[in-house]
Amino acid sequence: MQLPLTDTSLSLRNITLQDEDLLCAIYGSTREKEMEMVKEWNSEQKEFFLRQQFTAQHVYYQQNYIGAFFWMIEKDGQAIGRLYVDENFVDGSIRIIDITILPSYQNKGIGQGIVKDILGYASNKPKPVTIHVESFNPAMKLYERLGFSLKDKKNGMYYLMEWKVEEEKEVAA
Repeated sequence: MQLPLTDTSLSLRNITLQDEDLLCAIYGSTREKEMEMVKEWNSEQKEFFLRQQFTAQHVYYQQNYIGAFFWMIEKDGQAIGRLYVDENFVDGSIRIIDITILPSYQNKGIGQGIVKDILGYASNKPKPVTIHVESFNPAMKLYERLGFSLKDKKNGMYYLMEWKVEEEKEVAA
């Protein structure tokens, strides 16, 4: 999959074994607020927990999304996030497995731009795009604005969102 990015200051590169610590830090950034609430753990305990959770997630993704693309998102050559995409997901969709932007780069349109680039790519196939989103994730509103709709709820916590080419054309009209 060659995903052209509209923002020319951004690039994607395949993750490597040398990226593991950085990927763990990116993962940990998604759980900062949660870790702040765990007052009884010291920083080493929190780091150990986050490393365990990252490793479990990372291994799961690698084993269950065979053939997917696992990319570092770079801005002007500096890693700022991760993007995992399966272009040939089992239901015929393009699955955004994960997109995470470091907090200092959030709310600057980077994630939105990348998702729009994925939708543009998908519209040329044409294929739907799916993503699981935690029900409390603020990015849910972004996905809805971009034309994703709720396809399924899992355990009330994870929502499967889907974008279809027809919906995108109706939004653009």
